[in-house]
Amino acid sequence: MLVAKQVADFITFARLGIGIFLVYLGILQGQAGLPIVIWLMLADWFGDFLDGKLARRSRRQYHTWIGDHDLQVDMSVATGLLLYFIAAHILPAWWGWFYLILWGVLFLWLGIPASLGMLYQAPIYGYLLWLALTQVPPLGWWMVAYLAAIILITWPKFPKQVVPGFLYGFREVRLQKNKHSDRDRLS
Repeated sequence: MLVAKQVADFITFARLGIGIFLVYLGILQGQAGLPIVIWLMLADWFGDFLDGKLARRSRRQYHTWIGDHDLQVDMSVATGLLLYFIAAHILPAWWGWFYLILWGVLFLWLGIPASLGMLYQAPIYGYLLWLALTQVPPLGWWMVAYLAAIILITWPKFPKQVVPGFLYGFREVRLQKNKHSDRDRLS
């Protein structure tokens, strides 16, 4: 019998495929693929919203590898989107690779806490939103409407848990970095 957790994991895995397909679209269609990319990102964002809801509501609660790596899937999709921008010549290749290398170094140094993972994704998604609003305005407004709807749906949780959790995560990163610095000085 299929449980909600399995459906959630399938959605998360399918989202990983979206990230790979974005790179393929950049190579094959270039800038002409932007409307498809926007729709795929809307599907990805909805899938991200849905997989979490399903996993939490599942009758059987258990951990799976894919469920435990949801943030890494989110980051993979964002990376696929960034590589789409590079392959489609929307973004200068040097800038995109600089961004990836910079964040790669940060993640090697600090690990991948949720706050940094979200911060990594934000400029990429913000750039997509700006492109959508300027290049394909009707789809850009669909993106704005979707984001507003998600904030409204999760409203009590968003300002009370998501934002403070995000900010608290940076405090934890700073404390972790200081702990590493202290250990290096003692060595």
